[in-house]
Amino acid sequence: MKITAVAAAREDDSSPDEPLRVAVCADRLGYPEVWLGEGPTWDAFVLAAAVGAGTGRIALTAGPVAVSVRDPYGIARGAASVATVTGRPVGVALGTSSKRVVEGVHGRVRERPAAVLEETAAALRDLLHGVPGEPVVPGSGFTRRHRPPGGPLTVAAFGDRAIAVAARYADRMLLDVVSPEQVRVLRAKLLAAAEEAGRTPPTLAAWVPAAVDPDPASLTQVMRSVVGYLTVPGYREMFEAAGFGEAVALARTGADPDTLLRALPTEAAATVGLIGGPDTVRARMDEYAEAGLDEIALVPATVGDPGGERTLTALGGGGATPHPPPPPRREGKAPHPP
Repeated sequence: MKITAVAAAREDDSSPDEPLRVAVCADRLGYPEVWLGEGPTWDAFVLAAAVGAGTGRIALTAGPVAVSVRDPYGIARGAASVATVTGRPVGVALGTSSKRVVEGVHGRVRERPAAVLEETAAALRDLLHGVPGEPVVPGSGFTRRHRPPGGPLTVAAFGDRAIAVAARYADRMLLDVVSPEQVRVLRAKLLAAAEEAGRTPPTLAAWVPAAVDPDPASLTQVMRSVVGYLTVPGYREMFEAAGFGEAVALARTGADPDTLLRALPTEAAATVGLIGGPDTVRARMDEYAEAGLDEIALVPATVGDPGGERTLTALGGGGATPHPPPPPRREGKAPHPP
């Protein structure tokens, strides 16, 4: 199973530059790829370019980016621009995001999110593979000058319509904060959708919160990322089945995150995360692999573990080989893709 790292995931109270530290750590430890999520704090492509400048080898994936906020050409241009200035493969991940972000932060209308996801994914299948000399889009009169970014197209999915989009267009489908049991169910849906589409199934990845030998601050950080899922269909039933029905019921009343954090037992974090000593966590990773996951993207707790150093070091097996720090870059010259 492939093991990658997530440097920027959900918004929390950690330092804004913490993703840069996580990415540098992951690169030094030999992780093959780092994910740079987009939210109210970071633009995914700017963060990817900064990570590329501060690391030596690691492949970059920008996103998930919200399809209701960014147009397909803008997404493709961003990925190709980062690939040009970093000399790295750059992938793109798409998602529908939430009404809270799309409308509350960006002031854009979040309508027909599944349809917009499909339209964007379909367009990017072509836009990400165009070559220099072609029009940037048919009939535009502008010529493409960047090379293809070279990374995979990923679609974040949970519901049936998004899974169908991933099956038709993506190289990889992304899940977020899921249990092994959910992985098994969602993989079956992906395989069925890919068969219906007549395609080889995309690989299946999941962002999984991780904290090896966590201190209280790290555990609290993971728990805060969990409480937001207590009212989400598909997740609330999972937490109820796991014995956390009281917290789910409280969430349905509209209780605030701090109240839910106090009500939810810390054991809930291990339901959808990798929490505990190294042996416990690795055994849990095996459960994810047996359920059909092809890639675990570790979302390391950082509040009590700067840069996720302890967790990323403990779990950096599976082909990850520590690298020496990258040499300093020459000023005034941007590297070119091979």
